Amino acid sequence: MKPALNDPTRFIRDNTAVAQAPLVSEISLHLATEITPIWQASEAYLEQIGIEPPFWAFAWPGSQLIARFILDNPEFVRERRVLDVACGCGLAAIAAAMSGASEVQANDIDPMALTATTLNASLNDVRIASVCGDLIGTTPDCDLLVIGDVCYNETMAARIIPWLLECSKSCEVWLCDPGRHYAPSMPLEILTRQAVPVTQELESADQRSTTLFRLRYISARG
Repeated sequence: MKPALNDPTRFIRDNTAVAQAPLVSEISLHLATEITPIWQASEAYLEQIGIEPPFWAFAWPGSQLIARFILDNPEFVRERRVLDVACGCGLAAIAAAMSGASEVQANDIDPMALTATTLNASLNDVRIASVCGDLIGTTPDCDLLVIGDVCYNETMAARIIPWLLECSKSCEVWLCDPGRHYAPSMPLEILTRQAVPVTQELESADQRSTTLFRLRYISARG
């Protein structure tokens, strides 16, 4: 595999194949089909221009379940402004756009993820606006914020859960978690739960029990 230096679009096309996530066959994505080579290629690319690891090259269980729920229940997003935070490959954002959302934004701190999301949106004939950067601490301008699989370490969970609860004052918030150790321990409304197929290389398992939660702000008075 060649790094295609200084050309993110070419890099993504050269190091992925168009495929579908197991739970969401309706959506085509540029995905890694051999895990080690793309990580090696990304390390070479990182040395040259500086990029994050290629989280965008995989359909993580959280984004798969969000996308599946949206496609099966389009009324939750129809005519609403949707923001997909830490979008990765953009799977949830694409599902929202396909299901009639009035506006869809995809956010990630990694510009390569946004390039991948744009390419994936084009594969599925939808349009998604890109928002690059760390949104934690800001007030999102949307009706529905979705985020998947971000409680993978203590530091991230400690930053993001309080922010999501604050966001739930002004918009609906969905958090999808595949049983990560640092997922919220507070009682949350469950929208759906399902076993999501995953790869042994990424998860050391064939599937993960994944839950889509809706977060609700609770005032000090309850």
